[in-house]
Parts: sequence; C-alpha cells; structure tokens
Amino acid sequence: MVTKKKIYQEILQASTKLGLTSFGGPTAHLGYFREEYVEKRKWLDDKVYADLVALCQFLPGPASSQVGISIGMLRGGLIGGILSWIGFTIPSVLLLMLFAWSIMQTGSFDSGWIQGLKIVAVAVVAQALLGMSKSLTPDKPRITVAVIAASLALLIPTAWGQISIILLAGLFGVFFYRKEAVPEAVDIPLSFGKKAGILAWILFFGLLVLLPVFRPIIQQTWFSIVDIFYRVGSIVFGGGHVVLPMLEREVVPTGFLGEEAFLAGYGAAQAVPGPLFTLSGYLGQFMGGFSGAAIAVVAMFLPSFLLLVGTLPFWSIIRTKPRIQAALKGVNAAVVGILLAALYDPVFTSAVTEMKDFVLVLVSFTLLVVYKMAPWLVVLVTAVIGALQYAFWG
Repeated sequence: MVTKKKIYQEILQASTKLGLTSFGGPTAHLGYFREEYVEKRKWLDDKVYADLVALCQFLPGPASSQVGISIGMLRGGLIGGILSWIGFTIPSVLLLMLFAWSIMQTGSFDSGWIQGLKIVAVAVVAQALLGMSKSLTPDKPRITVAVIAASLALLIPTAWGQISIILLAGLFGVFFYRKEAVPEAVDIPLSFGKKAGILAWILFFGLLVLLPVFRPIIQQTWFSIVDIFYRVGSIVFGGGHVVLPMLEREVVPTGFLGEEAFLAGYGAAQAVPGPLFTLSGYLGQFMGGFSGAAIAVVAMFLPSFLLLVGTLPFWSIIRTKPRIQAALKGVNAAVVGILLAALYDPVFTSAVTEMKDFVLVLVSFTLLVVYKMAPWLVVLVTAVIGALQYAFWG
C-alpha cells in the first residue's frame, strides 16, 4: 500500500522536475504535464486531463499552473496541490528574485543586455498574440470583439477598465453564442466536497472585496503588495502574458519600480522555466525585498487555489451550461484584444526607440515563430546581441 508520505514525495519530485525543465510557455507546459502525469505516471487518463485543462482555461489565473495544482489535488488532496505548486513554481521564483537583486545592486538599466531583454519581450508577446488569436478569435464576431477591446484598453488604461471590457465581452458572448452546443463533462475524483468549495468561494470574494477597502487604512507596503497581486491574480484571463498590462498599471505609475525595470523582468521571465506568473517574485523583490517577494508570490497564486477548490466540486454542473461557455468565448476574444493593446503599450513603445531595436525584434520573432527556437534560447541570443550593440555602438 502506498502511504501518504510516499504520494507527497512523488508529487513534489515530479512537479520539481517539471519546474526545472518546462520551458516554452503554457501550451508547452500542458504538453509536459500530459507526458509526465498521463503517459509516464498514469495518475489520470486523457479524458480527465482534458477536462482539467478545460476547467483551468475557464478560470482566471495561470492555466498551466492550475492544471498542475489540480493534478496534485487529485493525487494527494489539498496538500498534494500545494506540493505540486511548490515544485513547479519555486525554481523560477528563486531565479527571478536573484535577477531582481542583481539589478538592484547595480542600480542601472543602461547595459545592452537589459535592452535585449526588453526587445525580446516584444517578440514573445507578439508570438503569444499570434497563437492565442488562432484559437480564441476564429470568426469575424470575435475578431471584432478583440479589436474593440484593444482600442478600449488603450483609451482606458486602468485595471478596472480592463475588468469592464472583460465583463462586456462576456455579455456579448452570452447573447451571440448561447445556442451553441457544449461538450459533456466527466467525473473528477476529489478528496474534498461542495462545503469546502463554498467556503473557498466565500474567502475568494471576501478578500477580493475587502483588501482594496482596507488598503487606504492599513498603509503598509506588505498590505499593498497583497492587495495588488491578489487582485490581479483574481481577475486576469488568458494566462501570464495578459498579466503584463495589469501589473504594469499597478506597480509602475505608483512608483514601486520604473518601466525599464518592469520590462527587464518580463524579458528575464521568458528565460526561466515554469509559469510567467512567477514575475511576481521579481516585482515583489523590488517592492519589499525577500519578504516582499514571498508575499507577492503567495498573493498572486492564492486566487488560483481558492478558485480550484471552489470550482472543482461543481465543475460537472458548470461544464454543461451553454450560457457560461458562451460567455467564455466572448471573454477569451477580449483577452486577445487586451494583449494586442499591451503589445503596443507598454511593450513596443518602451523597448523600440531606434531602427536597430526593431531589427532585433524581427530577428527574435523569426527565431521564435519560423525556426521554433526555444524561448529561453531566443532570450539568451537577444541579450547577447543587445550587449554587443551597446559595447560597439553605445
């Protein structure tokens, strides 16, 4: 008989392996997960895995991380989900915290390799936009929603503006796609039930509402970090790339760090394995040192845990509701538009200031899209080219 201790060890071992080797973004992560958990370890079958992926794409937050957490929960309960998250997330968190610390020691963003990281962010976001648009905006109505969402996101550059865009797009989806058929759901074995799910939902919405209310009263940096990262982690649809504009609006105008430091961290996040949400560790390091990084990471991923615990017991019911699936189609189209807006501002406008910068963007994009080069390798190549440009041409 396999003991709980053995199960926990297996979960931590498997997830840490993935956390150290899963380069390539959320789509690649899902492929790594299937190979490790379905094919190799046989912890679940393809039907359950596909339904977990559908659930995590339905919820806000980092889809690939949520899939890993869900598999950990199926294998080892709530503790298994936490261990799965630790293994998959912490390696890249530590690397990005170290990167932030090194930048803070120099106090300068004038080096060419930093510029290279900012430039490669343009190519990576463009690649993500291209891939997402193929699946999330396959028809004229959803393309139109994406274009309108991009325009509004540029005209109303606030987090609440983006939330409003997402809500309006969801209403459009309900109106336009409500009569389309939805796939059947499968049973998902869990060690917790609907009572735990209801409690998780109460805690999720309680924190989402109360944290902004108490922030003006509790004027402490750590509380501001909790509020910012919990709120962004709760409302971002479309994965890590969409979190970029939301976080940028929260931390740059408020003076926690400069735009150059923000984009340098985003570029560095492409070079490490694991989820892009670990950018929170980099930002938290700037905002409050080691403790700030720890608080930011926990606050960023806490909504994912609460949403999964709250939704998994009810997923077989939710999955069969046509209106919910219809709303999701509109929301996903809006996500593409928000990402398009982010590609222009702040990513492109901050990184591309000269013709040679745009040439380097084209090179990076070609390596990613045409030659299918691993993102971490493209980041490395672009950083080296940026450093050489800075050395020879200034």
